[in-house]
Amino acid sequence: MASSDEAAIDAAVFARVDGLVGAQLQGSVDGRGLRVAVACARFNGGLTTRLLDGCLEGLAAAGVDAADVTVAWVPGAFELPLLAQAFATASVPYDAVVCLGAVIRGETGHYEVVAGESARGIQDVACDTGVPVIFGVLTCETLGQALERSAPDESNKGREAASAAVEMARLLSDRRLT
Repeated sequence: MASSDEAAIDAAVFARVDGLVGAQLQGSVDGRGLRVAVACARFNGGLTTRLLDGCLEGLAAAGVDAADVTVAWVPGAFELPLLAQAFATASVPYDAVVCLGAVIRGETGHYEVVAGESARGIQDVACDTGVPVIFGVLTCETLGQALERSAPDESNKGREAASAAVEMARLLSDRRLT
């Protein structure tokens, strides 16, 4: 399997594409002034709190003011879409919603249901509302894989979810899309 670095996009692609099209849009990673909601599952909480720490660090690094971040907890990953929908349709709108959870394969079919429906529900909320709703749910075969993906470093998937939230909020606010 290829590593993230081996599969990463070459930065030269953007310059090449600029010469081939009339407009190329990318979201900024400047989170100043954005309101971000974080929906976090309590199930597998030892993992989700690591994701939450990474997410909060990522939002702070992007310039999102801590006062503009709201964190709410749900029982598990299956409940994330409903909370995401509440955030995405709140009377004072959020610019992005990050959903954090951890589903680890077990000996029953429960994994497929929870992981699949959580992903589908989160995607549905984003598509139905137009608000970026980021899938920061680990779907791992083993606890070891989940611990690796929630490590307290740059590879933390919560941190990546925060960056994606900021970038998507900025991209969707680009006037050329309206």
